[in-house]
Amino acid sequence: MKKFLDRIAHGVLIGDGAIGTMLYAKGVAPEANFEHLNLVRPELVLELHREYLSAGAQVIETNTFGANCAKLSAIGLGAKVAEINRKGAQLARSAADGQDVFVAGSIGPLGRGKSELSPEQIAECFRVQSAALAEGGVDLLILETFSELDELLAALAAAKETGLPVVANLAFGEGGRLPGGTSAEGAARALAAAGADVVGANCGAGPLELLATVKRIAAACSLPVAAYPNSGFPEYIDGRYIYRTTPEYFADRAEELVAAGATLVGGCCGTTPEHIRVMAARLQDAVSVPAPPRQPVSEAGREELPVRPLPQPAVSFLDRWGTEPVITVELDPPKGLDCAKVLAGSRALKEAGAHAINLAENPLARVRMGNLALASLIRREAGIEVIAHVTCRDRNLIGMQSELMGASLLGVTSILAVTGDPASLGDEAGASSVFDLNSFTLIKLLSDLNSGVNALGNPIGSGTGFTIGAAFNPNTQSMEVQVRRLAKKVGNGARFAQTQPIYDIARFHDMMEQTAHLGIPVLPGVLPLVSGRNAEFLHNEVPGIVIPDEIRKRMAGKSGDEGVAEGLAIAKEFIDAASTRAGGFYIMPPFGKYEIAVELVRYIKDRRTPRP
Repeated sequence: MKKFLDRIAHGVLIGDGAIGTMLYAKGVAPEANFEHLNLVRPELVLELHREYLSAGAQVIETNTFGANCAKLSAIGLGAKVAEINRKGAQLARSAADGQDVFVAGSIGPLGRGKSELSPEQIAECFRVQSAALAEGGVDLLILETFSELDELLAALAAAKETGLPVVANLAFGEGGRLPGGTSAEGAARALAAAGADVVGANCGAGPLELLATVKRIAAACSLPVAAYPNSGFPEYIDGRYIYRTTPEYFADRAEELVAAGATLVGGCCGTTPEHIRVMAARLQDAVSVPAPPRQPVSEAGREELPVRPLPQPAVSFLDRWGTEPVITVELDPPKGLDCAKVLAGSRALKEAGAHAINLAENPLARVRMGNLALASLIRREAGIEVIAHVTCRDRNLIGMQSELMGASLLGVTSILAVTGDPASLGDEAGASSVFDLNSFTLIKLLSDLNSGVNALGNPIGSGTGFTIGAAFNPNTQSMEVQVRRLAKKVGNGARFAQTQPIYDIARFHDMMEQTAHLGIPVLPGVLPLVSGRNAEFLHNEVPGIVIPDEIRKRMAGKSGDEGVAEGLAIAKEFIDAASTRAGGFYIMPPFGKYEIAVELVRYIKDRRTPRP
């Protein structure tokens, strides 16, 4: 430990380059698990380590970046986590045998599987990987390509239990910020306060952008700084990704990184032994360059973004809350280009007294007209506010931010954030789900956009001013779990909730009691039944809907006008019973029959029951 820290404090150490890029170049299929090669093709991994050592690398990383329980368990290799990591360390140690170089155990983030793990399980994943690498004989641990500071801090705590030096690298986005807005300076101070021995950055958009980030890190804390930039952006040519940054250009930027304060310099995606060879030759006489005056490490370590007032919509359907029953109604976007029916329904509902129209987004993963553009059209043509449902299924994080800013431009002011039905549920062969976000993180993104910053904390202007809504399902055996989920959504920025259809008035009262402390409007869902067959289908086949036996008995054998009349009677009875506590209702007319919703809207308006 002392030897590595002494060396990095008194001179520049040369790291190696990309592992995945080179294994891919050697013929390994991109869909293969590179870390498993430690067991099944160890000679290939050993060959790559030796190539980097021959090129002049003084710190080589193990082929274990993704060898954690979350990623390996997802492909049936969870039982081999420790074995793969130990073998990875032993291969690198074997390649370095007899040479004055260091072996760094590579640890990356847990990936999407992290969302299914508790904080204790996350810590244990990093603890198992760190311990196995230490057992295999590494000299230090390098935590790299983390984009979430909290996850890196968890990995750092586990890595420090080994007693080895720890390098903590983050992959920063545009402007040197992490998702959520933490700056390079704030992240560096947090890592230093948590006990990192070296802090730095890797991956990203390329050497030039990383250079700006390294300058900020070096100025913010007194620790040695690591820099492992990508080889620029890849280009897809003839079925392969090609990186065009030349070794000479890469070496030029490496000299600048050292001048900025970096003392451990290597390469990330797209870099090869030739990049490291040219860089090592250029930096062979380099010594540590005194960094600019550095600020003391704060105990808190985090830089808070300036608090911005959240813009409020000029008019919101929630403005009437507490003075009259607020009524929202869901209509279906068309499956084609004809908007006549949804526009007619919107006008009729506006005239009847509804306050907002809900537009789902490709419900059941089946294609319908884009609801954001349609929402803008309805606002313009019918003069009624629209709550556009936005799912996480169809857009990645980049597209989601663009679409939401575009929605704001079109005048859409209310968004209901939902995770969305998986693409496999629909009938589009070949369609896939994205799910870069879930309902919780989408609400957080909407809140960030409202405050005038994007997901990376970079300014977008005055802010979007969305009224943010959340879905709530009271029809579960454990409503307490759903209440905790809603509380998290409220903490992330949700300002109202709409529920799945409720038919049990006792369940409604239970829901109102358990959500009262959240302090947001909760609109119970009302879906009028139209037949006995319809009631049985909803109860037995549609997730989130539970219809009590007595109501299904009332609907049994009824259809046509008789079924519609009985369904309306049941809906009105629920509205009567709920009106003493409900500040409004979310009506879902079946099969796009907006006339049914018009009758219920008028019924609610005519009651004139004093609001709570």
